[in-house]
Amino acid sequence: MNCTAGNFVRKIMKAIVLNEFGGVDQLLMTEVPVPIISDDEVLVEVKAISINPVDVRTRQGSAMADHLKNNHPLILGWDISGVIKETGKNVSRFSKGDEVFGLVNFLGHGQGYAEYVAAPEAHLARKPTNISHEQAAAATLSALTAWQLLNNYAKLKAGESILILAASGGVGHFAVQMASYVGASVIGVSSAKNREFVLGLGADEHIAYDEKEFKDIISEVDVVLDAFSGDSLFKSLQVVKQKGIILSLLPFISEEVLQKAKLKEVDVHYELVHSSGADMDIIAGLLAKGAIKPYVSELFPFEEMAKAHLCMESNRTVGKIIVQVSK
Repeated sequence: MNCTAGNFVRKIMKAIVLNEFGGVDQLLMTEVPVPIISDDEVLVEVKAISINPVDVRTRQGSAMADHLKNNHPLILGWDISGVIKETGKNVSRFSKGDEVFGLVNFLGHGQGYAEYVAAPEAHLARKPTNISHEQAAAATLSALTAWQLLNNYAKLKAGESILILAASGGVGHFAVQMASYVGASVIGVSSAKNREFVLGLGADEHIAYDEKEFKDIISEVDVVLDAFSGDSLFKSLQVVKQKGIILSLLPFISEEVLQKAKLKEVDVHYELVHSSGADMDIIAGLLAKGAIKPYVSELFPFEEMAKAHLCMESNRTVGKIIVQVSK
């Protein structure tokens, strides 16, 4: 059957379906119909996919599992970069052949682990010409998380100080670059082996967590970006200034932490990232001018999605893990 927009011929596509929640053996390569787009969607031929901790946790049965358990077939993945093959009749920003990237349908059923994805126009941005699809896929959920927390919520500005934990990770390596770009004083925490990497991103100071406790070295920072929970949040409370901000990447904030924060008038904030074409446009601009650069540490072919998940499970990721769907 031919589609009215662009005469794209619908067909069967390869996709990785989650058979049931559990181990990587539940990620099964199969064939499913190419999705039919709605009036406000575009059909993207996927070139690259980014893997995130939420992918792994959902596959294991937590994170987004409850939201998605009734979807059949269940196809994980939200971070994509690719080429538009078809446009819905209400789409005005994009045309067939445009290269686009974005975080698609998060918190919903993104279905990114596939050769073709139906994506809302409002969730995408044009891919800058100076980066690859692999780099673009890397700059979606993680980059959006950093931007929405640092800019949209904390409104970090020049002259302020920020402590970034897990500074060499997916969100962290974007946060360091974004904070440096706006002129903040950046302190990055990672393992000692990643010191030069973090400093190279633009951090003004580095603390190796496997050598020293950051709470024993610094104090009175304006903002903390904390990638952990529990004991880490207590340490963050010790170093943030009165009326400062702690941005938590995890929702597990105990009542004890909140009570201690209240005494210090500290805002401890958790906010889940959301799909936003408007924010993706800003990120695209930062990528185009070289203000931020994605770092891809591991690249896997589509057939090795299980290996990509196992790599993410190691909790030793520097930058981003990418799966290449097609060249």
